[in-house]
Amino acid sequence: MNSIKKNKGYVSLVLHAHLPFIHHPENSDYLEEQWLFEAISETYIPLLRTFDKLVSEKINFKITMSLTPPLLNMLDNKLLKNRYIEYLNKHIELSKKEVKKNINNEKLYKLSNYYFKKYSDDLIFFRDNLDCDLISNFKFFQKIGVLEIITCSATHGFLPLLFSNPNTVKAQIGIAVDCYKKFFDTNPKGIWLPECGYIPELDNYLREFKIDYIITESHGILYANPAPIYGTFAPIVSPNGLVAFGRDIESSKQVWSSINGYPGDYNYRDFYKDLGYDADYEYIKPYIASNGARVHTGIKYYKITGNTQEKDLYNIKAAHDVVFRQATHFKNSREEQIEKLSNYMENPPIILCPYDAELYGHWWYEGPEWIYELFKKIDLESSNFSLTTPSEYLCNYPNLQISTPSSSSWGANGFSEVWVNPLNDYAHRHLYNIGAKMIELVNRFPKTAHTSLLIQRAITQCGRELLLLQSSDWLFILTNKTMVEYANKRIKEHTGRFLNLYNQIFNNNIDIQFLEYIENIDCIFPELNYMHWK
Repeated sequence: MNSIKKNKGYVSLVLHAHLPFIHHPENSDYLEEQWLFEAISETYIPLLRTFDKLVSEKINFKITMSLTPPLLNMLDNKLLKNRYIEYLNKHIELSKKEVKKNINNEKLYKLSNYYFKKYSDDLIFFRDNLDCDLISNFKFFQKIGVLEIITCSATHGFLPLLFSNPNTVKAQIGIAVDCYKKFFDTNPKGIWLPECGYIPELDNYLREFKIDYIITESHGILYANPAPIYGTFAPIVSPNGLVAFGRDIESSKQVWSSINGYPGDYNYRDFYKDLGYDADYEYIKPYIASNGARVHTGIKYYKITGNTQEKDLYNIKAAHDVVFRQATHFKNSREEQIEKLSNYMENPPIILCPYDAELYGHWWYEGPEWIYELFKKIDLESSNFSLTTPSEYLCNYPNLQISTPSSSSWGANGFSEVWVNPLNDYAHRHLYNIGAKMIELVNRFPKTAHTSLLIQRAITQCGRELLLLQSSDWLFILTNKTMVEYANKRIKEHTGRFLNLYNQIFNNNIDIQFLEYIENIDCIFPELNYMHWK
């Protein structure tokens, strides 16, 4: 029986699930497609199983997730579903070989069996139990009231820097809302602004599409005007009626801190020490990149251990013990916060805890288990708070302080420099010029009986190319110097494809083969309505 609670406040976990749209039917050798497959096996499936386990054990919980339009479009893509099954079969084959190879090493044999079972179970869960449809499973948890799904902009464009063409911002929001309605049959109540990038000019556009609330970085609330009485512990509402929830600083550090954050515990699985880099080259060659480059396989036998190259073997039981202790620590910390805050607040405080979803399982392998233990503790043990979602809190406590949030982001140094700096600034002239040309196209060729279906089709594809160009991911990658070649390639390809089509449209000489080719590759938003740019 659940404990009777004296509720003094609320905690809201918000997970932002996003990946850029990567789809290459023309070539199966793009390593970047593996980002999706890794996230499915290490984050999305473990989270869905966590929710299912909590529901089956009758644990009361609430959690919020953004599922961005690019991610939804990839999860709904037939080619990528089939390639994920191929990915699983390859991992099952490799882990089966590992079981055989490690038969005389008790600890490695146990771990290799663990991975063989994991990938085998993932295949059964994805292909057989869910019929390759993860979206419907997320939708089910929203339907029964334990998960609130919110949206993001259409292709995760960093909206403050797109505002030089306001209609392109409007399109990013409107197309995202259309996508959400397609998959979830209702309007989204909230939005995770890409990179938590906010400027006050966004309010009218968000409210036009009936968005009730946003998630902001802490200083978006703390520097609001006028200064919020309760800081980040209560949402504020702008004069235009947009509600803003701010990230709690203390709970964020407990998870995110590179020095003492939970994921850095020495007993946890080491992300970087992977079989793809450690195994004999000829042995691992069939399971790495086709060009022979070593890559992550997801099979990792070692724990973090410490600042040493000599890593100890991963111990699943020891890692679970740490999860349990950290879940207790997080719960106790929120209770202490709420106990202090509740003495000074009119409404119960809300501690908003937003994180990248992919932290849970992919980067922090034990993260989904931590969520399970935390939610179970909150429900079954004595506590002075409950879990909630932002919209549920607003329903219960609608009277808010009127204040305009400050321009902000959760990028380095809190504003826009991650997305505009000398490493990526060349892209911005393309973003501006092509945004203007898209608006020109839509005004010149509106969707009417007087505009040929072929021209409408070509303009629709121009819209897809612009949207994909606007993804903040390419700018982020260039700043962080990770997959630079790929990010530059995407910027140049979407720019070139748009301009090629643009010239064909105005010359009334559309190359149908070229159009079909890029429609097949850049197939995001099949039902796209280009009048969003009107």
